Amino acid sequence: MRVFGETLRALLSHWRQHPVQFFSVLTGLWLATSLLTGVQALNSQARESYARASQLIGGEPQASLSAPDGGTFPQALFVDLRRAGWPVSPVLQGRLILKGHEDQRLQLMGIEPVSLPAGSAVAGRALAIEQIVAFFSPPGSTWISAQTLQALGLHEGDQPVSVSGVAVPPLHVQTDMAPGVLLVDIGFAQQILDLPDQLSRLLLPKDFNAALPDQYKGQLQLRTSGEENNLSRLTESFHLNLDALGFLSFVVGLFIVHAAIGLALEQRRGLLRTLRACGVSARMLIAGLAVELGALALLGGLAGVVSGYLLASVLLPDVAASLRGLYGAEVAGQLSLSPWWWFSGVGLSLLGALLAGANSLLRAARLPLLALADPQAWHQAHARWLRRQGWVASLAAVIALSALIWGDSLASGFVLMAALLIGAALALPVVLNAALNLALSRSRSVLGQWFVADCRQQLPALSLALMALLLALAANIGAGSMTAGFRQTFSDWLEQRLTAELYINPTNPSQSRELNTWLKQQPSLSAVLPNWQVSIQLQGWPADIFGVIDHPTYRQHWPLLESLGDNPWDHLAKDDAVMLSEQLARRLKVRLGDHLTIPTSGGPWSPRIVGIYADYGNPKGHILVNVDHLLRGWPQLTPNRFNLRIEPALIPGFLNTLQARFALDDSRIVDQARLKGWSTQVFERTFAATAALNSLTLAVAGVALFISLLTQSQSRLGQLAPLWALGVTRRQLMLLNLGQTWLLAVLTLVLALPLGIALAWCLDAVINVQAFGWRLPLRVFPLQLLQLMGLALLATLLASAWPLYSLYRTQPADLLRTFAHED
Repeated sequence: MRVFGETLRALLSHWRQHPVQFFSVLTGLWLATSLLTGVQALNSQARESYARASQLIGGEPQASLSAPDGGTFPQALFVDLRRAGWPVSPVLQGRLILKGHEDQRLQLMGIEPVSLPAGSAVAGRALAIEQIVAFFSPPGSTWISAQTLQALGLHEGDQPVSVSGVAVPPLHVQTDMAPGVLLVDIGFAQQILDLPDQLSRLLLPKDFNAALPDQYKGQLQLRTSGEENNLSRLTESFHLNLDALGFLSFVVGLFIVHAAIGLALEQRRGLLRTLRACGVSARMLIAGLAVELGALALLGGLAGVVSGYLLASVLLPDVAASLRGLYGAEVAGQLSLSPWWWFSGVGLSLLGALLAGANSLLRAARLPLLALADPQAWHQAHARWLRRQGWVASLAAVIALSALIWGDSLASGFVLMAALLIGAALALPVVLNAALNLALSRSRSVLGQWFVADCRQQLPALSLALMALLLALAANIGAGSMTAGFRQTFSDWLEQRLTAELYINPTNPSQSRELNTWLKQQPSLSAVLPNWQVSIQLQGWPADIFGVIDHPTYRQHWPLLESLGDNPWDHLAKDDAVMLSEQLARRLKVRLGDHLTIPTSGGPWSPRIVGIYADYGNPKGHILVNVDHLLRGWPQLTPNRFNLRIEPALIPGFLNTLQARFALDDSRIVDQARLKGWSTQVFERTFAATAALNSLTLAVAGVALFISLLTQSQSRLGQLAPLWALGVTRRQLMLLNLGQTWLLAVLTLVLALPLGIALAWCLDAVINVQAFGWRLPLRVFPLQLLQLMGLALLATLLASAWPLYSLYRTQPADLLRTFAHED
């Protein structure tokens, strides 16, 4: 142990002499761990919120009864079913807006704890009889999560008032409450939501299995699982994309560690020789290096986990807004992470350090004792490693091609992207070495030959940093092209689909029937387009069927990706036909001309598919049918929305008349500009986290290049001193070094362009299709590429600025000192 302690002490002395390398290793582990753990924290918080939502009432019973159009239905149906022996329990759920908190989106859920299925837990707790009585006895009780209470700025026991003027029962914090949800007794919920004697759904026990009586089939439908149970599945692709970005950042950060550890071992070859000559075994030497690396990983991991927590705290509001806008999923606005997350972050740092340092440790263990003192031994080992790297890059290309040809899943899409990126990164040093060899063979001047030869000699030390730069640039090009292309495609799609000037949503079926009659009598409206909707499940996936009338607006403003025949809208109006969204068609693996089996209250319905259209950003399936065909299967349906065509100048007067007649609140009247603005805002916030992680990845690559240049700046004096002795000034040496760095960076940028475009194609045509079900057209934006290239060159300049300045300030005595030990 004494020998081991002295060996470890000798190894650690290197870091005192080279503090830049010490901080480079810590920086790499810190950045890699912080970005990956930050993404894990975001995903962990979201999944915890999904789990709380699904477990809110007894683990969310496997079956429930609800209205076909997803709206409310009379409470009398609950009474009739209970008398008929059905163990149903009522639930009322709706949107709640509190006075003074109009910007907070809340869901109010009312339950009847007495009729809940036996053994049901509410918010993870089994209710005692005293709690049940306190829950529905005046003034009642409102269960709320601590995060939601803090976000509202309220205190336990407060009674906030809704915008309609009804007070909410006193607030009480419950540990396992879902974020953004207030739970009250159903009697209070009906008063607060102004829905007397109305229900949203009826819960059934998990093991209950019976057919719905015929007299209720037109009014209720049995669902085997609610939408809440599908949140994890619907949002999985979103979290996988975040995981991919976090993993890419982790890999880029490890490049810094790999480069710094490799350089440190190369500089310590004399020390390693001395230790071996003093009797230290190779096994003990490797053990000392491993312990040293583990200590550095522990320090970097602790800093990375803390930084990852802070990063996740900053990005969480944008991620929560994205999930809320895209999927209606409520995610807590504050992080609440388990101790396992903290330990796993440190474990990731240790694993990353092992992966980054394993190659250098193996090279040190395999080199013979005398070779440790040979300055060329490491370069010879690198040449052999370069050949192996080329073969591994070729293997990665074969894997990517195989995943592209035979893959048909999201996992195969990520295998394609990973193999493409890894293969390109491994091939970069090989390609750069070949390009420099070609340039060297064609160079005629002595200084030009030295310029290229010295540039090639720097390649082993800079290759990992350049690989990190390549991956970061490719990720930015690919994600930037996909995001910008999606923005343009999404904007064009909104312009085509959102044609109506006003959208009216009635509060209940009776108001819908009144509106349908009244709107048709208004002379200011050029067109009234009622919309019927029913929610169903197709092969386990949620889908909405929309019934529309035959009107020229749909023919002119509803673009189709594929259609059957020249007049698909005529087929939809007259024949037994449907149109469906692209993602639903891919998910169900159906094509034009196929018959789609749809369950209805009167039995299966099999219309023919005559059109497929884009429906970007919608996680649910979307089906379009003629209303006459829809009402055959669901005769009790009433319009749930009215799309109104009206001249903009007539809107204020029309709205005054509408409000005077029906007293609709603002949330049920949406104008076109407001809807487009909201949709664009959701889009921007959806990609805010992606853009932030992309920028951080590019910043990490710049740090990798800076550390690589800085750590090798002192060791390069031996190559630069002979030029200075031959009359090359320090200013010229600085410019030569800058030219070499820029040459390697520009070559890397040139190679990053096709890789980034290929990555964009993978995101648009493979990942997007497998994750979301729709394909985006590949769009390349030259101005965006030029801007990114400029940023990359600026990052290269900044990374090389301090090493070049240090070289410029190098004193002649320092350059002369390099010849002191020459033979």
